[in-house]
Amino acid sequence: MSKRQKGFSLIELLIVVAIILIIAAIAIPNLLRSRMAANEASAVGSLRTINTAEVTYSTTYPTIGFAALTSLGGTAPCTSASSTSACLLDDILTAGVKSGYNFATTAGTTVPAVTYQSNASPSVYQQSGTRYFFSDQSGVIRYNGSGSAGASDAAL
Repeated sequence: MSKRQKGFSLIELLIVVAIILIIAAIAIPNLLRSRMAANEASAVGSLRTINTAEVTYSTTYPTIGFAALTSLGGTAPCTSASSTSACLLDDILTAGVKSGYNFATTAGTTVPAVTYQSNASPSVYQQSGTRYFFSDQSGVIRYNGSGSAGASDAAL
């Protein structure tokens, strides 16, 4: 009379665990690359939004011209706009960090400011992104893969 065995043997379980680990080793790097690509796409979209907000701001306040990033936002809920709190961008973007990227926008020093520069850099290089982005009053978004982007870098 033989005993009937129920369940899995230790070898069978080890084989299943090994297969799961192999699949994870293949999938995780692809997931990280996808996340970096999504962060970079979000950064480009945010720079486009900043460009639009800068043009709107300079049209609304022509005696001031372009503005710094903090002046383009406002405290939620935005009930009244002013030159120091224009309510053109959300609080997350005006805080300077969004989707794994750090943002900085500075306006020119003349009054009215006729220039501005916006930069987006990965919060953690090669984890949240691999490219740095730049835009200015021309509206062209430029990128650099090895360091801070500027006006002489390649356009997207």
